[in-house]
Amino acid sequence: MNIRKALAAVLAAAFICGAAASCSSKDKKAPDKAASAEPTTAPVPGVNFDEAVGVQSGDAYLAVVDTNWDKQYLGGTDEKNQLCYKAGVVHIDGNGDYKVSVTANSTAFQYLASGDPNGDYKVNGIGFAAVIIHDAESVLPNAIITVKNVKVDGRDVELKKKNYTNTEAEAVRTNIFNEWVSDEFLPADARAAEGGLYVNFDTNSPSEINDGSYSAQIVDPAEFKDWTDIEVDFSISGL
Repeated sequence: MNIRKALAAVLAAAFICGAAASCSSKDKKAPDKAASAEPTTAPVPGVNFDEAVGVQSGDAYLAVVDTNWDKQYLGGTDEKNQLCYKAGVVHIDGNGDYKVSVTANSTAFQYLASGDPNGDYKVNGIGFAAVIIHDAESVLPNAIITVKNVKVDGRDVELKKKNYTNTEAEAVRTNIFNEWVSDEFLPADARAAEGGLYVNFDTNSPSEINDGSYSAQIVDPAEFKDWTDIEVDFSISGL
């Protein structure tokens, strides 16, 4: 890992922890920090920067960071969110089924990643992935996210464990792959459609459904080597 990527990894780790990269495994969580800035890239012939997609209050999106902590989408449209182009964002307007996605198949991303708007650059793995509902602590505080299916380049990925929902940084989220949260230290407000994972938010009192089957790492990151598209189908309940 070169110096630039190492620095990016440290900064991203600090971002995912929500405060500092030195946080313990008990509280290493990735908050929602969707940027509101407009794309800052100057016009380039053959490149469509108008395909940048940002999120608004109540929108769900697929937050993704690659293995190198270099290419990412965290809901913003600034230069740090290279995967914002053609991102599949959906507004949550009630209980039901929804889909979010990210893709490397855009002229803007290909140009930023490889210098060629018609290139075939593929994203290298995942260092973090989650479905996040922006600003949901205010507008959809009772939302519960249940992941139904994850696809990489049209291929179904095995869900190794069950996902849970929690609230942090003013957002409601479910982790798909977050190595900063261990199965032994899930958030106190972790919940599923069947109920809370802890009694009265006490992490020393697991509920009946908290049988070890819930995790912040529900997929094998090896399934995401050199990808172009990721799609996540999920349902919303509790509203």
